[in-house]
Amino acid sequence: MGMVGGGRGAFIGAVHRMAANLDGKIELVAGCFSSDPEKSKLSGEDFFLDPSRVYTSYEEMAEKEAALPADKRIDFVSIVVRNNLHVPVAKAFLKAGINVICDKPMALSLAEAKEFAEIVKSSGKVFALTHNYTGYPMVKEARAMVKAGKLGRLLKVVAEYPQGYASSAFKEAAPSKIANWRMDPNVSGVSNCMGDIGSHAENLARYITGLEIEELAAELTTFIPGRSLDDDGNVLVRYQNGVKGIIYASQVSTGDENNLNIRVYGTEGSIEWHQEHPNELVVKFLDKPREIWRRGNSYNGPEASAFTRLPFGHPEAFIEAFANVYLAASEAIRDELAGKFPRPEGYDFPNVDDGVAGMAFIEATVASAKNNAAWTKPGH
Repeated sequence: MGMVGGGRGAFIGAVHRMAANLDGKIELVAGCFSSDPEKSKLSGEDFFLDPSRVYTSYEEMAEKEAALPADKRIDFVSIVVRNNLHVPVAKAFLKAGINVICDKPMALSLAEAKEFAEIVKSSGKVFALTHNYTGYPMVKEARAMVKAGKLGRLLKVVAEYPQGYASSAFKEAAPSKIANWRMDPNVSGVSNCMGDIGSHAENLARYITGLEIEELAAELTTFIPGRSLDDDGNVLVRYQNGVKGIIYASQVSTGDENNLNIRVYGTEGSIEWHQEHPNELVVKFLDKPREIWRRGNSYNGPEASAFTRLPFGHPEAFIEAFANVYLAASEAIRDELAGKFPRPEGYDFPNVDDGVAGMAFIEATVASAKNNAAWTKPGH
């Protein structure tokens, strides 16, 4: 594994490294950890890397790693830079013949995402997108229940992602302190809240139900003075097959921490999952008491069991879910290195199509909000 970004002081880079390393199948051996060459060098020392494989730019890294013998170069790169660099970095490594695992959102715009999707498909390489919440075993259990028809015909999907961390800005003398690069459209894209966390809620609903959005009506709000992008959003959704939905995301939901949750309702039953209690899946029925399914038990299906590491009663959570994306992607990377990619049955990790759908969702919400919440069709 190589890494671009994620050097000293970067939260998400550390998460990716821990997740990749969890199963003992992936080793970090190279990287360009910062646009500052000195910081990249020092980060490489932190990770005990050979100095010759700590690079000053991602372009240099892609070129020099590709020039190494096949048994020496990196097998894939993990990209954990800011949004505006996801596609340029990924393109450089795909061009060099190196597989890619990339943080979300995939691109800065839908147009860029569509163009990049064609590059991925023509490259023949593995591209995985770290929508990490799809990695939780009980999310996979929920997906299997829906696919098996255990909920009956689907009627409604409600996905929520409330956070309250940004509410501290209302008490600060200088509210701009809460702002970061996510407030800069040139770096993060057309949306902050819906782009950053609303896209997770959209992807979770898409993953569990398999439904595509036909059209949506969105209201986006910027509550914090001085910000140029949204910090709250409410979206009505019309899915395929007449299914209705609600997606709500907020960074000013005061008192909430990381309360991503989803409910899927059908004619025969429903499921409910909360990210802050990820080892439990609530299953509700028309004519009998609700059940609480827990991770690690013999009644779990193969989809959840394949991504469960610990016996029941020993909680698994955020790092393990991230690790499950890496675990599934590593299977595809091993197949690619052996000339057997892709498998006919596919793989269980978010891919370039999920990335395009995510960007289509983000841009449709912004377009709808600018047009007084008019119903808008995503552009994918």
